[in-house]
Amino acid sequence: MADPWLTIIGIGEDGLAGLSEASRKALAKAETVFGGERHLALADVGSRGHAWPVPFDADIVLGCRGRPTAVLASGDPFWCGAGASLAEKLDADEWIAHPAPSTFSLAAARLGWRLEATACLGLHAAPFERLVPHLARDARIICLVRDAAAVDKLAKWLTQRGWGPSLLWTLEALGGPREYIDQHRADLFAEDIAENLVAVAVLARGGQGIPRSSGLSDDLFVHDGQITKRPVRALALSALAPRPGERLWDVGAGSGSISVEWALCGGTAIAVERREDRAANIRGNAAAFGLAHRITIVEGKAPEALAALDAPDAVFIGGGLDSAMFDAIWSRLSPGARLVAHSVTLETEALLGELHQRHGGELMRVEIAHAAPLGRYRSWEAARPVVQWSVVR
Repeated sequence: MADPWLTIIGIGEDGLAGLSEASRKALAKAETVFGGERHLALADVGSRGHAWPVPFDADIVLGCRGRPTAVLASGDPFWCGAGASLAEKLDADEWIAHPAPSTFSLAAARLGWRLEATACLGLHAAPFERLVPHLARDARIICLVRDAAAVDKLAKWLTQRGWGPSLLWTLEALGGPREYIDQHRADLFAEDIAENLVAVAVLARGGQGIPRSSGLSDDLFVHDGQITKRPVRALALSALAPRPGERLWDVGAGSGSISVEWALCGGTAIAVERREDRAANIRGNAAAFGLAHRITIVEGKAPEALAALDAPDAVFIGGGLDSAMFDAIWSRLSPGARLVAHSVTLETEALLGELHQRHGGELMRVEIAHAAPLGRYRSWEAARPVVQWSVVR
């Protein structure tokens, strides 16, 4: 590496005393030092210090390009910090980083938790619903929260959702002279936290969490009846084959249940729905599962609503497919992209038969019946058959 002009330095609550020799040398050499007001005070940089603008803007650092510059961040700058936001704007030989232990590392070290088995979340500006996919019996979670007031809100949020017996630790000003750790029970939490620099650790108790298998219960979703039912949804997701980081187009999304389960697998989804009331249901379901950051709702009718979207890795069409929609979607798919279409009408079933003949893939007819009362007895009550066509471009 050449002589980089920017040094990204992780600093803890112990200030200069906790910095490595390399960090101290870079800090002494820097003409300009950026950081939060707390970081600048801990490093004692005087008039060289410049507090970050609000809202945060990494571009201000680029104005110092070519001159010795340092950026201060809490702990590990690449874990819920400014490190990646800066690095992605720079060439590799322009910067070097000297991380310090993250708040997550310090919290795990104080509690004796295995960090690799602990969910670590930054909830400074994110809703508590981000916890939903991680909450399970005896799950260990460490959260960075906005301030002391957020701790009480988090305890109430956990209690309202059946996780009241969970153990909750407040970890204040870790790594510094004001460090303080206390243990609570979520549904009994009634303490005033003095320090705004606080993290929260949770040992989840009392609830069950959401299953990790495809085909979640229909009762978990808000819907008006327009929902891909649980058994058929499980078959659709199996054919869609979600992978982390991939993008789904969920066309005619209805309740958004396919989008939700796709996003739970680590991907992102674009739910296309023409009806405003159903788009509102999708929005509510995405928020309830803590997936609003992974699911984008587009209100409009396909194929017109698809024109401006980034190309997908997979497409699900729950109904309403016609030749024009298929041609518009098929032309946008890259090799290896998956398409899954369902039909409950004879007209669309005939189209799927033609498409299967032309493009191959797998054509499957699914008939499901549930036991239901029939007088004093029980009988099978059949649902409408569903035809599924799945194909890889």
